[in-house]
Amino acid sequence: MKERENVLSILVETVKAIERGDWSVIKELSNQTINTASLTQDADNVAVAVIIYSIGKILERGNYKNLPGWKPFYQTVVSSLRRSIDDIKKNNDEGFRKDFEQIRKALGKMSGKLKGYIQEVFEQAKVNKASRIYEHGVSMEQTAKLLGISMYELAEYSGSTGIANVKGSRTMTTKMRIKLAEDIFG
Repeated sequence: MKERENVLSILVETVKAIERGDWSVIKELSNQTINTASLTQDADNVAVAVIIYSIGKILERGNYKNLPGWKPFYQTVVSSLRRSIDDIKKNNDEGFRKDFEQIRKALGKMSGKLKGYIQEVFEQAKVNKASRIYEHGVSMEQTAKLLGISMYELAEYSGSTGIANVKGSRTMTTKMRIKLAEDIFG
């Protein structure tokens, strides 16, 4: 895992925000993680960004709290996040990954409307965070691979959001690169 202290800080703040019910802070923490994930292209950072963003989206929908299966799901999320914090402190990357897998597995124990909603949020979060990594200049192929989505899904989402048109996400033409190299090296 890269940027261990950053991930640790984000997870600690996420647990605090969950306890306060501050969903906007959770989404902002996810965005901070995606910036790091873009720079390091580290799968653990990407997983943190997707899970944290998904948790924020799920928890902000108060009407699901009354559905069957909600309480065990919520308890699994919070306890897994707390364990992941301890695992990072102990440099136990494998334990950290298992904790995050527990959050994903909690979905399998859900049923009905809640399960469908949570699965949809996780899938949308992957595509959303992939588009943000792509926006930071990581290739579409590498981004899709990091998040386990197809390049088609990423291209479709990026095209619909205008991310592909953001100046920072355009690559230089060969002529532009040659000109830049000539300007730098004289």
